[in-house]
Amino acid sequence: MLVLGIETSCDETGFAIYDSERGLLAHCLYSQVALHAEYGGVVPELASRDHVRKILPMFNQVLAEAGITKQALDGIAYTAGPGLMGALMVGGSMATALGFTLDIPVVGVHHMEGHLLAPMLEDKPPEFPFVALLVSGGHTQLVSVKGIGDYQLLGESLDDAAGEAFDKTAKMLDLDYPGGPVLAKLAENGNLNRFDFPRPMTDKPGLDFSFSGLKTHTRNLIEKHRGDDVLPDQQTTYDICAGFQEAVVDTLSIKCKRALKQTNMKRLVIAGGVSANKRLRHKLEAELTQFDAQVFYARHEFCTDNGAMIAYAGCQRLLAGERSELSLSVTPRWPLQSLSSI
Repeated sequence: MLVLGIETSCDETGFAIYDSERGLLAHCLYSQVALHAEYGGVVPELASRDHVRKILPMFNQVLAEAGITKQALDGIAYTAGPGLMGALMVGGSMATALGFTLDIPVVGVHHMEGHLLAPMLEDKPPEFPFVALLVSGGHTQLVSVKGIGDYQLLGESLDDAAGEAFDKTAKMLDLDYPGGPVLAKLAENGNLNRFDFPRPMTDKPGLDFSFSGLKTHTRNLIEKHRGDDVLPDQQTTYDICAGFQEAVVDTLSIKCKRALKQTNMKRLVIAGGVSANKRLRHKLEAELTQFDAQVFYARHEFCTDNGAMIAYAGCQRLLAGERSELSLSVTPRWPLQSLSSI
């Protein structure tokens, strides 16, 4: 089955062609980072308009790269949520219009299921069952995964997601947008042990997260060392970045080990934008090896939002017989555990 994947949930326009027999044939991605940098965050109306501007050229590009025509497609998958309403509607409108025109099935895909299944695109994908850590700008969740659609929420952030905490801390430090990756890069030059940072909720049972207290602690630390509205030297910025990142990584690692022990599983998948963080990958690989467990993740280009993960997830659901109505339907808020099992 040859499936087109369309991703327009936020500030990336992604397309991909996935074949159920041959795998990923082509993918392309356009990021709106430069557009939103002036505002220090995503402006929903501008995001929607930019998706409209890029969506047809990118559709033609991915078809050309795959060496096929649109008539060769057997199905279309698009991100139906969660995400920004206007942005979701751009991709959904194109998907339903193409489905109607070509008389082929269309399926709306859950954005976070796409992330969760992105490691399946790798040469050595994880086998079910596994525990998934979904960690991005909008989500921090631990999920027990027994199969596609068979998800049990084990724990989640009670306030800021990990990626959101990265971005907000970067803003406190006046770092360039997008702040999270910039903070992680600066942390490589920092001293992990210069400042003490809390590991929130790790001294309590359970698998929920909270990063708002860590964010407040970091703000107070910055204000304590800031004079004339600037930190005393660049090394202090590096050290704050390193200490903050290590606190987040430690917290995620502790909760992951706890989740594996609770579920008696030996495989962990990390997915979402923050799964590209090098320190997080290193920490989990080192600690879970001692725990006799394996860690799986997607290549960096498939950690952030992309069309390939949507094409793969949609293909699995289309093969299982799922179909969406050709009337446009998007869901900005959509619990992962509400999905049907296939």
